[in-house]
Amino acid sequence: MIKLHKTVVALTLGAALAAATTAQAAQEMNLAFTPPLNSHYGDAGKAFAAEIDKLSEGKFKINLKPAGALGGERDVIEGLEIGSVEITISSTGPIGSFVPEVYALDFPFLFTSYDHAHRVLDGPIGQEIFAKFDAHGLIGLAWAENGFRHVTNSVHPVQTPADLAGLKLRTMENKVHIAAFQAAGASPTPMSWTEVITALQQGTVDGQENPITVLTANKFWEFQKYLTLTSHVYSPAAVVMSKVVWDDLNDEEKGWFIQAGKAAAEASRATVRANETAGVELLRENGMEVVTDVDTAAFQQAVQPAYDKYAAEYGSSLIARIRETK
Repeated sequence: MIKLHKTVVALTLGAALAAATTAQAAQEMNLAFTPPLNSHYGDAGKAFAAEIDKLSEGKFKINLKPAGALGGERDVIEGLEIGSVEITISSTGPIGSFVPEVYALDFPFLFTSYDHAHRVLDGPIGQEIFAKFDAHGLIGLAWAENGFRHVTNSVHPVQTPADLAGLKLRTMENKVHIAAFQAAGASPTPMSWTEVITALQQGTVDGQENPITVLTANKFWEFQKYLTLTSHVYSPAAVVMSKVVWDDLNDEEKGWFIQAGKAAAEASRATVRANETAGVELLRENGMEVVTDVDTAAFQQAVQPAYDKYAAEYGSSLIARIRETK
């Protein structure tokens, strides 16, 4: 009886030690992004972490680092290049500084709908652009989503390009966006997202442009009065991994991370879809004045100089292929 008891104890201790060893062996990775955890990026990050945990059976643990905990998007991408940060979900603005071909996606009024954007990004064009990441120390896992961008400001309603005259608008660090807003009459001010809310609160800039999900997640009604549904640019996001980290994975593990990237992308798109209409109502209910009667044709004409200046540099044929994608 004593011998049997000792055997049971030994087996129990062995199982406990094995479990502890497994837990200790879990490889931790950081997934950084600038919006708060309660956002479409947060939902994407949670989906990524859950999918990796499931596929790897606990071999990898993803630590979410929201709200710019590891720095702005440019800082994080530089971290990916050297392997000090493992994964990020980022807007395309800062990525374009490293992978210029990404800017082809950022021309105003290029995408006609969410379905159009998804067909482009999930198809050959999206993969061709991701293939350019490798040379810059980055691995594109999946195309996530920010959504169509809209203008907000604290000065007056914007309905036509003439209403932008003199407005200091924060933009992403994106030459195409800057050129488009300059052509439309605004005074664009490129700025890291981590500085934007303070700049709006202090009046350093009059307004900015972002998708609805970003506006609701950051309670824009607290420091901006007017929202104009311009839908001037479709803004993708990219789930990106450090090539330094990627190269240490075996083929099966790489498959897990690609699958987790796709889960993150779907989660971000689902949140954007859910918030697109409800978010506008939430902003209105909290006091923002929403302009829906926008002179889109006038805006399209006003931003044409951005195409004239940069289309050839970032790929006129690529832009044409995007437009022709059905």
